[in-house]
Amino acid sequence: MATSEAQAAASAGRARLTTGPVWRHLVNLGVPMAWGIFAVIAFNVVDTYFVGQLGTEPLAALAFTFPVAMTVTSLAIGLGIGTASVLARAIGSADESEVRRLTTDSLLLSTLLVTALAIIGILTIDPLFALIGAGPDTLPLLREYMVVWYIGMPMLVVPMIGNFAMRAWGDALFPSLLMTISAIINGVLDPFLIFGWWVFPELGIQGAAYASLVARTITLIAAIAILHGRMRMIDWHLPRPGHLWASARQIGHIAGPAAATNGINPLANGLVTAFVAGYGSAAVAGFGVATRIEALALIPMLALTAGLGPIVGQNWGADERERVHLALRQSAGFCLFWGAGIALVMALLARPLAGLFDEHAETIDAAVLYLHIVPASFAAYGVLICVNSAMNAAGKPLVATALMVSRTFLLYVPLAWLGAQYIGLWAIFAAGLVASLITGGLAWVQRGRLL
Repeated sequence: MATSEAQAAASAGRARLTTGPVWRHLVNLGVPMAWGIFAVIAFNVVDTYFVGQLGTEPLAALAFTFPVAMTVTSLAIGLGIGTASVLARAIGSADESEVRRLTTDSLLLSTLLVTALAIIGILTIDPLFALIGAGPDTLPLLREYMVVWYIGMPMLVVPMIGNFAMRAWGDALFPSLLMTISAIINGVLDPFLIFGWWVFPELGIQGAAYASLVARTITLIAAIAILHGRMRMIDWHLPRPGHLWASARQIGHIAGPAAATNGINPLANGLVTAFVAGYGSAAVAGFGVATRIEALALIPMLALTAGLGPIVGQNWGADERERVHLALRQSAGFCLFWGAGIALVMALLARPLAGLFDEHAETIDAAVLYLHIVPASFAAYGVLICVNSAMNAAGKPLVATALMVSRTFLLYVPLAWLGAQYIGLWAIFAAGLVASLITGGLAWVQRGRLL
């Protein structure tokens, strides 16, 4: 009895997001996560910068990898959202043993899943990228890069699950530090392995993949050490099959729809990349540059939603509904402010920003065209992802999935296809603007009925 009471007290102590000002929790979780997400996105931006020095064709090859890399990342985010949702609610309801079991099982399940997917990915590199639109000059570069990238998939996904577990506990500092360290290691290794500096071989685009592999392996080791040593959230005993299956069902209830929701954007990006490919390699390279700049601009909103999930989850588990609604209102207000500001900045600075990545006029023109159109919808997109984060954390993932499916397959992809067929490159980009504006407004109108 004493042990049970101690565990309950410990878990109740973890549920620190159920008291105190909601805005302060959003800031305390969001600011470290903004830095961590910046580090992750900078990871890709640094790769883009160095690979861009190799020429337009390698840069286009890297752009073709973006939808696949984001699909895998979205799977990891979905698994992480599922883990964080059930963990945060378990913490909010003071169930310590459930917290340890779910954390351990989520790490094991994600390892098994991504290993299987990596094998499938290696076997399907050529047909997959040919389907997206890669030509015979680009496919050899893609093979060089993606074989190494797929081998490193577990090192990418498992630490992400661990980071979500830490955030569910209410700690955003350590996940941010891990992401930052990983980005620094990648950035330092990139030029040595890509260009053959010092004693290292000149590996070209494959060097970027090896740099990422080393950085993510170090992050994996560090994440496991923190979860075990500092947070005591891992149980090293082998789970009984019944327990593992129960965990898979709990996590999968959220993770399946969440992974589908997060995977929709990269899938759409892959389809849109195929539409853009009809306008040449320079257009694809420009699209890749613009989406990476866009990712940097969205960091504060992404960080906010990363912090919003644990707050909603813990308060939902503790039956504090008003705090849930307050957190969502405050988050949406920030997205409106930030999105409007970034749209103005991009209107003024799109060309010099794009010029940092490629000196070719056609590539820069395509990137500028995107950055003059799409950022006008950033505020609405921020509201959409805030509502989706709250729905997932509250255990209502199907609503979030429905909203994102509507944005992507009812609006974005069909409109982009029509633009590619009958209008031009600018219409492909404008499709994303229209889709985000409509679904962002719809999400906000519907939120009161659903939470």
